[in-house]
Amino acid sequence: MKTEAFKTLRLAFPIIIGELAQMVLHIIDTAMVGAISYKQLAAAALVLNTVNIPFVIGIGMTISVSQMVSLAHGRHDSQQVSHYLYNGFILCTLTALLISLTLFFGNHILFYFKQDPEVVALALPFMKLMGLSIIPMLLFMTLKQFTDGLELTRTAMFFSLSALPINAFLNWLLIYGNLGFPRLELIGAGWATLITRTLIFIAITLYVIYHPNFRKYMAVRKSQWYLSGTTMRELLHIGIPSSLQIGMEAGAFAVSGIIIGTISAIAQAAHQIALSCASFTFMVSMGLAQAGSIRVSNSLGRSNWPLIATIGKSTLVTALIYGTLCAVGFVLLRDQLPTFFNKNTEVLQLASLLLLFAAVFQISDSTQAIGAGLLRGIKDVQVPTVIIAIAYWVVGLPLGYWFAFHGNMGASGMWLGFISGLTFASVFLLFRFLKLSKKNNTVVAA
Repeated sequence: MKTEAFKTLRLAFPIIIGELAQMVLHIIDTAMVGAISYKQLAAAALVLNTVNIPFVIGIGMTISVSQMVSLAHGRHDSQQVSHYLYNGFILCTLTALLISLTLFFGNHILFYFKQDPEVVALALPFMKLMGLSIIPMLLFMTLKQFTDGLELTRTAMFFSLSALPINAFLNWLLIYGNLGFPRLELIGAGWATLITRTLIFIAITLYVIYHPNFRKYMAVRKSQWYLSGTTMRELLHIGIPSSLQIGMEAGAFAVSGIIIGTISAIAQAAHQIALSCASFTFMVSMGLAQAGSIRVSNSLGRSNWPLIATIGKSTLVTALIYGTLCAVGFVLLRDQLPTFFNKNTEVLQLASLLLLFAAVFQISDSTQAIGAGLLRGIKDVQVPTVIIAIAYWVVGLPLGYWFAFHGNMGASGMWLGFISGLTFASVFLLFRFLKLSKKNNTVVAA
């Protein structure tokens, strides 16, 4: 258990750093925009909540690339790896274009969310830019999933980290109008994100094409780079349920943010601060889940079920320890963390309270991510999708709404509802993985 836990952590560390780097990009935008006014912060929150649902659906589609690549890699089949790369890239390109164009031309949906009119006016042009930036970002994620599936996780980490200073510098130029550039405020943050995402996509593309690590996959492109209906179905078998799982989770949080926005702009800004902090810590859990999923999928390629069970249990224990540490950290730093985002006294007080709720669900949030990732690694995606749908849309969101408006708890009620949903998902997903791994272990032993 200890040996496998450290192997998973070594694989996960670059993924975690890369995920945190992407999250830091959003936190940099949020903090730099929030320094202008809380209405600008609320507008950024509205767009990020709206865009996040289709965006993570696209990310779910890219996950199919790492899963199928890791399976072929476990079988030492470099030609199949190259084939999955090509078909996966085409599939994710079509997904990115569909999502981006829908957001760009459908930004007027913001008028129907009953938000502060000034906030909506600020959000409209920002949403167009964020919609366009989804194209290079999802293509970057596709190539990231390819390199991660080969267990070369440091590749994407390097490019993700390099994006941080680029994005911060562009924000400094375009949000505040430094060095003779126009002061664009929130729109400037949108342009900075679009430019940064485009640059890192171009960089990782050139790296994959020309670096020796990937030469054998490029060498067979003439025979393997063709569209295959069978391969597309394999990718969609993983991609669609993965998209639904992540989309339903992100969608539930996005809807909660919109609902909280109907309470007040202050409540929405405080919610965004607490959610940004919780999302930051969740990136570590996502990295662990992805590493565990890749290792499990690789072992599945060799039909090594005893190793699959050990990897799963060791990753779960790691997640429990991590979730507990995060909970303690949120409690201790609940008054300090919000000050990095805004200076409004009412926003800070409410954000501090919401961080207590965020602390409570850290353990469930971490372990449910691990459960979903492990099941994805053994190609079990349909039942987990149902479990996640129930957890967020039957348990979490309705309970949160009831606590918020009928229980008079406001924004805190929504967070209490999600504690319930996350706990439900964690218990049932982990129970299913342990059951399936034990069943297949028994079959192998027999």
